[in-house]
Amino acid sequence: MYRSRPKGNLNKEMLNFLSSMNDDLQILHYDILGSEAHVIMLHEIGILTLHETKKILVALEQIRHKPALLTTGDVEDIHESIESLIIQQTGVDIGGKIQIGRSRNDQVILDIRMKVRDDINEICEKIITLITSLLKKADENIDTIMPMYTHLRQAQIGTFSHFTLSYADSLFRDLDRLYITYVRINQSPLGAGAIGGSRIKLDRQKTARLLGFKGIVRNSIDATSSRDTIIEYTMDLTIIMLTLSRMTEDFIIWSTDEFGYLDISDEYSSSSSAMPHKKNPDPLELLRAKAGTVSGNLFTMITIIKAIPSGYSRDLQEIKTSLWQASATTTQALKIMNYVVKSLIINKERMEQASSNSYAISFDLAELLAIKNGMSFRTAHKVMGLLVQKAISNNRQPLRRLREEDIREVLESLGSKLSAEEVLKDIKETAPQKSISSRQSLGSPNPMQEQNMVKLSRGRLSAYSKRIAKRKRLVDEALKNLTRMVSNCSKKA
Repeated sequence: MYRSRPKGNLNKEMLNFLSSMNDDLQILHYDILGSEAHVIMLHEIGILTLHETKKILVALEQIRHKPALLTTGDVEDIHESIESLIIQQTGVDIGGKIQIGRSRNDQVILDIRMKVRDDINEICEKIITLITSLLKKADENIDTIMPMYTHLRQAQIGTFSHFTLSYADSLFRDLDRLYITYVRINQSPLGAGAIGGSRIKLDRQKTARLLGFKGIVRNSIDATSSRDTIIEYTMDLTIIMLTLSRMTEDFIIWSTDEFGYLDISDEYSSSSSAMPHKKNPDPLELLRAKAGTVSGNLFTMITIIKAIPSGYSRDLQEIKTSLWQASATTTQALKIMNYVVKSLIINKERMEQASSNSYAISFDLAELLAIKNGMSFRTAHKVMGLLVQKAISNNRQPLRRLREEDIREVLESLGSKLSAEEVLKDIKETAPQKSISSRQSLGSPNPMQEQNMVKLSRGRLSAYSKRIAKRKRLVDEALKNLTRMVSNCSKKA
């Protein structure tokens, strides 16, 4: 239908190569809404008569309610398919006017922005749901003692609550990024045309309002060819998936027989085809792999866009496949992770046992020795390092089972005048729970601070929920108003 200068029909194989219909079905709904807003605006500025407007809107509504009417073959994209059907139903003299003042170039980025806008709100809601589940787990496990790790080695004693709150804080940043990206996405490019606008005084602000946008992308070149906001969005999704991937890694490791800190619900585990005793964390492993898929989607999009000159190029068509996949994968991953988190079975006794026998208490003891005895931390660090060596050489016994003679030997080797009896007393009295409750620095796993962090996080969630609900409401109200205008215009004689 679009072939004016080229003679004859496009080669069939070439048409199949050019067609983006499979990807465009994702934006069918948005293309119809954008077309309806454009037609109403053209009528209001005197380009379309009421009769022409009614005919086109009725045809668009028929497609919206019966998308099966559209042809998916012999067309390059959804825009051509819709326009062809409208012309078929209303005649070229009427239907052929729908494209006045616009191009596929501003149409497609309009549709993408509208879909991404909805996807952002949905993904934000999924993040909020997951954070809510994490906060519940944190609240339930403020006193669940466990080792904390650096280099995958026991580092300090902490709580399971502290780990879940760390995930929540990371997801809050993911939520922040998406929330801000929405502002840049929520700008209408419609009316920018192919690249240089139109000689017609289009009311771009009108169509933006009808479609629930906050404003317009003003420069016509920028509006039609820039995809930086889409890249930003996909980058946000990639970071979300990285957060989830790190969570899955912890859950997979901690659910092994060797750790036994937690158990993943049978409902979210798989079995082995050969080994009857196995319960595998397959959903988490797939989620971890899909983080690679989404980062691959981002890299694909960046590679496509990196050398495109200003103005629209057909290369941009190819980002849709990666964009839709990144959105769908991230949405699904957040749902799966929420199911897993809600159903986690925490083995508190195993965590406490690991903490009680851990040398991770050494840091707390080094601080205690330094503060209590007025010695340098570096000297206290040396004392505790040698005591740990002594305990390991004694069949890896816990520090509390060191003999007074062992401690005296270490102190004398350093020329220290500390009392071996006092040091042993400090070691025995510094149990994991007491160690945590004595932490005073802001953001530590001290139970009082944990409770405060949970409370503050719930307040943040409530505020985000209200703001995102307002965003959705503003878009919904605008589109309901558009639907009313379409209905009223269609009914007029």
